[in-house]
Amino acid sequence: MGRIIAIANQKGGVGKSTTAINLAACLAEKEQKVLIVDIDPQGNATSGLGVSKDDVENTIYQVMLGTISADDAIQKDVFDNLDVLPSNVNLAGAEIELIDVENREYILKNILYDIKDRYDYIVLDCPPSLSMLTVNAMTAADTVLVPIQCEYYALEGLTQLIHTINLVKRKLNPELELEGVVFTMYDARTNLSLQVVENVKENLGQNIYKTIIPRNVRLAEAPSHGLPINIYDSKSAGAESYRLLAEEVMNQNFG
Repeated sequence: MGRIIAIANQKGGVGKSTTAINLAACLAEKEQKVLIVDIDPQGNATSGLGVSKDDVENTIYQVMLGTISADDAIQKDVFDNLDVLPSNVNLAGAEIELIDVENREYILKNILYDIKDRYDYIVLDCPPSLSMLTVNAMTAADTVLVPIQCEYYALEGLTQLIHTINLVKRKLNPELELEGVVFTMYDARTNLSLQVVENVKENLGQNIYKTIIPRNVRLAEAPSHGLPINIYDSKSAGAESYRLLAEEVMNQNFG
């Protein structure tokens, strides 16, 4: 049975979609069957994997509204071993349209229940907010992976995010675990990056991945070509880092 990992942080610009895309692609490269579910109305994980978010007809939005099945929306083998359940701006309306739905926090969990046996990993790319969509992802997930940018305000919001994870665990999903924190956009030339890493380690103390994702031009370029980094530039520092992260994720034992 597949492991469902929500990639979440309510701060924008921390490398959530980059991590979702490239972790999923590197797991797929390691012969794992992977589904990436884009539940961010910005649709960055969708377009970053070469699926046109403006042209795609069937998305997670219609699946959550119950008008189509997940199978109708899943784009199969976008890359070897990697399927995509796409998103676009329509998803922004889901918060309002589902407001009166009973047990709305469980909509995504119920959707994934029918398909999770087909995959080794399901990666959920969450929006940059602690919204109903993010709560849905955490309710459906086994673990939450938190990307943190190596910058001054990194710790700000982390406490709130962990509080939300604990709240979801208590009220909605008792099985939920913190997968871990992964540092992104690390710049070895600055003391600040080092200080941020040390600061978070002191304050969190556990569940921190050894792999640190560097600031990397090729990593920034890859989404505009609709390619994950391991295909766009297989030998880049970004590709090597996400391969190491994928290995660490596969070696984690939960449950």
